[in-house]
Amino acid sequence: MKYYYKISGMTCIGCKTFVENQLNDLDQIKDAKVDLENQEAEINVKNNIELEVLQKKITSKYNISKKEYNSTVEVEAKKTKLQELKPLLIIFLYIIIAIIFLHYQNWRWDQVMLDFMGLFYIIFSFFKILDLKGFPESFKIYDPIAKVFPIYGWIYPFIEIILGIMFLMRFEVKIALISTILILGGTTIGVTKTLLERKKIQCACLGTHLKLPMTEATLIENVIMILMAAIMLVK
Repeated sequence: MKYYYKISGMTCIGCKTFVENQLNDLDQIKDAKVDLENQEAEINVKNNIELEVLQKKITSKYNISKKEYNSTVEVEAKKTKLQELKPLLIIFLYIIIAIIFLHYQNWRWDQVMLDFMGLFYIIFSFFKILDLKGFPESFKIYDPIAKVFPIYGWIYPFIEIILGIMFLMRFEVKIALISTILILGGTTIGVTKTLLERKKIQCACLGTHLKLPMTEATLIENVIMILMAAIMLVK
């Protein structure tokens, strides 16, 4: 069943991300989409849920009230996974093209992997920094470290920048590889838990400006980075 609500008090992308993730965190909710411009929320529920429960979840900073209910057809067609993951796929394509141009004359897999990880961190940190207020709120929904230490969500984009530079400049590579396994290992645990619980939340890997859903692709990208780091350490 789908319900529509008015939500007042949202002033930025960070507010929208917080409200959307808080709603999606409720077990009774299948999917919640928040429209910042129209101050509205579209909520698809598994079971009936009281307005008081929604209000308590999004805190008193925001005010939620029921707007209308549509029990017949979906207002918008659901996007396919390919459409939802389009930004992520384009970014990976750009990284691969850059790697090809950098190494086409001397293809060495160890150097290719280092540059891939370096570019991965630099590009992904850029999208996170676009909304430094919204990213930590979205990130701590599923990252186990950020849940316990909120400050971690604020410094995480800068950790990615530092690791990216270390890989690209070949500076203390072993430390960067170990850090990659530890940092992405923790995030991977949180992503796996979210996927197993079938919660539909926004992935913070590309910040909050690009509405990337949490899918198996998020897990795959983390696992690829961890495997690359492990292979490089063994070599």
